[in-house]
Amino acid sequence: MSYLLKPFDNGKIKLKNRLVMPPMATAKSDVDGSVSRDVLDYYEEKSKGGYISLVIIEHSYISRDGKASLNQLSVEDDSMIEGLKKLAETIHKNGSKAVMQINHAGSNARMEVNQKPVGPSAILNPRKLTDLVPTELTKDNIKEIINNFKNAAIRVKKAGFYGVEIHSAHSYLLDQFLSPLSNKRTDEYGGDIHGRIKIHLEIIEAVRKAVGDDYPLLLRLGATDDREDGLTMDDAVQAAACFEKAGVDMLDISGGMCGYIPSNSNEQGYFSLQSEIIKKEVGIPVILTGGITQPQSAENLLAESKADFIGVGRAVLKDSSWAEKALASLQ
Repeated sequence: MSYLLKPFDNGKIKLKNRLVMPPMATAKSDVDGSVSRDVLDYYEEKSKGGYISLVIIEHSYISRDGKASLNQLSVEDDSMIEGLKKLAETIHKNGSKAVMQINHAGSNARMEVNQKPVGPSAILNPRKLTDLVPTELTKDNIKEIINNFKNAAIRVKKAGFYGVEIHSAHSYLLDQFLSPLSNKRTDEYGGDIHGRIKIHLEIIEAVRKAVGDDYPLLLRLGATDDREDGLTMDDAVQAAACFEKAGVDMLDISGGMCGYIPSNSNEQGYFSLQSEIIKKEVGIPVILTGGITQPQSAENLLAESKADFIGVGRAVLKDSSWAEKALASLQ
């Protein structure tokens, strides 16, 4: 049997195949961040036929100060739940399972959205998408952010999603804490890897307590900054192991301060080095994304134990029938 077609069931996560649609920002929401007709139509088209086992909804802001860009989806208050219910129902009706990704932009907020960004330290974001230096978060600010992640996760569950994903990649706030390039704090939220992931562990604990033990909790990990002075592989592995121990059910491996496109971006599965190493060290399933456009490449990456699931983003974005054709070609 094809690796990509193989079902997965570890008692907690149950999916019919190994194909995932990773989160990709669409900028299709209404001005207030609510689910628009365009958003519903887009996910209806992408999930049609249920060929993709898991659809992870694009990053959605947990609070106004954490908004990244215009027309970004919101999970910041209860008024969003009704629209999100329609979105979850649209995907589930098509036969795929839907997970919502929740996020705080931190210093990676676009200037037109936030003129007063915050971050772990008063340092320009290494991705340089804005030239605004963020205000360093106080411990009280951090507590508020933890609470906002928890409340956003509760809304995601109320809206009927299969699970929730915490975003700690692509140079957004939690990735800013994770990376030594942007976290220069001298308190307990900085320093070595254990200090730099303290906020993650507190968010995971708060979310897990709020949604219960049975609700799937994913985390998108920026496992490389693609820079010698950035996050080390050893730190990424330690972080992944701590996240598993804290209650994360699935790791979604991507880039950190390099964003979602590293220097080896001409390869199929260009985060496979990171996902393979992390997969060996954890007992939870691992998703690999990164420029995968060929079904046989996806098949090979799974066969070589580089990951448990394959995320195909841009190919599905370009061609909504990609998944159907890919799975048919492997039967």
